[in-house]
Amino acid sequence: MSEFIRAKDVYKSFQLGAGTVEVLKGVDLGIEKGEFVAIVGPSGVGKSTLLHLLGALDRPSSGEIVYEGVSLGQLDNGQLAGFRNQTIGFIFQFHHLLPEFTALENVMMPLLVARRKRLEAQDIAASLLREVGLESRLAHRPPELSGGEQQRVAIARALGVGPKVILADEPTGNLDTKTGDEAFELLRRLNRERGLTFVMVTHNEGLARRSDRIVAMLDGRIVEKT
Repeated sequence: MSEFIRAKDVYKSFQLGAGTVEVLKGVDLGIEKGEFVAIVGPSGVGKSTLLHLLGALDRPSSGEIVYEGVSLGQLDNGQLAGFRNQTIGFIFQFHHLLPEFTALENVMMPLLVARRKRLEAQDIAASLLREVGLESRLAHRPPELSGGEQQRVAIARALGVGPKVILADEPTGNLDTKTGDEAFELLRRLNRERGLTFVMVTHNEGLARRSDRIVAMLDGRIVEKT
């Protein structure tokens, strides 16, 4: 494997009233292509903030995020949005599915935004839903699906535009133990079969131990890599 993502001496601060809150304090982290990395640590240590920076959803206060030798700091906002849409898939604890649309339509949405033709988007979305085991649920809307099925729709949606990396923020946090385990195994299968890079924030130590590597954070810093 070769290094795919690098966070170099990353700091991130936020204004809070008249003061400044420093969330990340000099994070250095390299992630190899095809690796499955779990980021762990107590609430409030900066895990989700780091994930947002890796996902080009925000910019560091200082330091840089580098993908395959290209610093995201060199990209303007339009270029950054294009990079994000073509390279990165996101999975969140709360699925953010549109309740008025079917599973198929939810997975089609990013493809249509990327200006794929409607029939092409429909074929890709249907194929992805079959891949995650939902071939019989294409016409169901989110309220008609279980929590695990909704997360599978969200996983299929994240795969839609063919990303190189999936960033997952507590993807099993809203699921019961059995369903969460099934969702994690699906992510692991996609990691192995597609060669996708995964970075997952989780409080579930059992799942973290089944990753390729665990990165532990405390007080805005990386304190351990195993």
